[in-house]
Formats: sequence, structure tokens, C-alpha cells
Amino acid sequence: MKVNGIGLNSMDNEIRLQVYLAHCGVASRRASEELILAGRVSVNGLVASTLGTKVRETDLILVDGKPVRLEQKKRYIALNKPAGYICSAKDPQGRPLAQDLLPKNITERVYTIGRLDFRSSGLILFTNDGDFAAALGHPSADLEKEYLVESTVPVPDAMLDAFLRGVEIEGELYKCATIERLGKKSVKVVLIEGKNREIRRVFSHFHLHPEKLQRIRIGPLLLGDLAEGKSRALTEGELQSFQTYIDAYRKRRKSNGYSN
Repeated sequence: MKVNGIGLNSMDNEIRLQVYLAHCGVASRRASEELILAGRVSVNGLVASTLGTKVRETDLILVDGKPVRLEQKKRYIALNKPAGYICSAKDPQGRPLAQDLLPKNITERVYTIGRLDFRSSGLILFTNDGDFAAALGHPSADLEKEYLVESTVPVPDAMLDAFLRGVEIEGELYKCATIERLGKKSVKVVLIEGKNREIRRVFSHFHLHPEKLQRIRIGPLLLGDLAEGKSRALTEGELQSFQTYIDAYRKRRKSNGYSN
């Protein structure tokens, strides 16, 4: 079946448990794998704590003892996350959750595609569509993410040049797709792979501190005039634009010998 142009695998045959959980809106495939390895998922009364388990829609699948079912309505939501909110389903420290900013009429279990750290703000996506999340979240999707960064002190040209060429920090290479100076203390950065806290790590390496870090674009989707703390559903046109990324991703996967 297809929802808003985004293809979903048929449940007539067996599929991997983590894929099923993603389709149910429990979490992304990667996060679902972590749930399985932690022994928090059972299939027909038996704990499935190893990857590779395959299931059908008719199986009884529990996560933390609660049954999960395929979501009939697919959600694709953009949120302008304020700084001071965390992109997780729960937080042991009791910090505010970005998902709590979503309208109360969204009863489906949605999760984020690509997170922003606690101090950063801007555009994040929520969905309960596992295929959509897996495709856009994979590095081979070449999904650009654009950020505005304001530093507490002037940003030297050496930092811009190094970030563009690639800078190694503690054995990890950080390299942006483009970087543009907007002012003495402000830059615009485009990332593709987007490693954890990449911009903050590079700034810190050059003894700089981002006073403001805001994501303003994910692929074809712009933050625009969406107010801070507010959300909206993606339009059909925006979903079709994302489909271009997904089609290219699947083509590359197929050419590399992957079936899905």
C-alpha cells in the first residue's frame, strides 16, 4: 500500500521485527533494534532479544509488555523545536520533550527523523512511517541539513576553511558540504552526513561557542515562518519532494546489492 506517495512494504509475508516496529510507529529501525537487543520485545509470548527475528501482522508483539499494531494513519509533521527541549520519547532527567509540543489530537506513536541536541533549535521531523524514516535517515540519501550558527566571538576564516576541507577531531573526520559567512560572528552551514553534535564539536575545537544553533532546512523542507514551538503537517507537495530523495536512495541501495 502507499500513503501520501510513500511506499510501505506489504505485511502478507514475514518481515524483520525491527521493520515491523518501525511501521507501528514505535521507533526508527535503528532504535527498534536497540529495543530488541535490550530484551524489551516479545513475539507470541517469547522474548525476541536477537536481531533477525521475522514476524507477520497476525503475530502478538509486545513492547515493554504492551501490544503494538500497525498504524493505519501515517503522520509526517514538521516542528520548530525551541532550545531547551530534548528529542527523545522520555528523559530520566525530566527535561521537556519536543514531542510534547505536538497537538494533542495526534494519537499515533511518532518519533523524530534526525535529532537536534538539547541546546539547539529549529526544524525537526516526526513520523510513524518506518520506510520514510529509514530512507531519509540513511547517509546514502544525501539529505542536506542547513543550519544558522551565531558565535559568541568572531569566527576566523581558518575555521571555515578547515570545516570545508575536513578537520579531524579525536580520530573522527568532520566535513561540511558548504559553509558561508553571514557576519563576523555568524555562518550558515550545510551538512549531509550530520554526525552527533558535529557543528558544536568543530566550533569547540577552534575555541568557539555557538550562542545560537538553528536548523532551517531538511532536504527540500524549509523552516520558513513556522513559529517556535509550533508544528504542522507536511503538504502533499513536500512529501513528493522527499520521495525524490527516497527514490534515489533505493536506486543506490539496489545497485549495491541490497533488496530493501
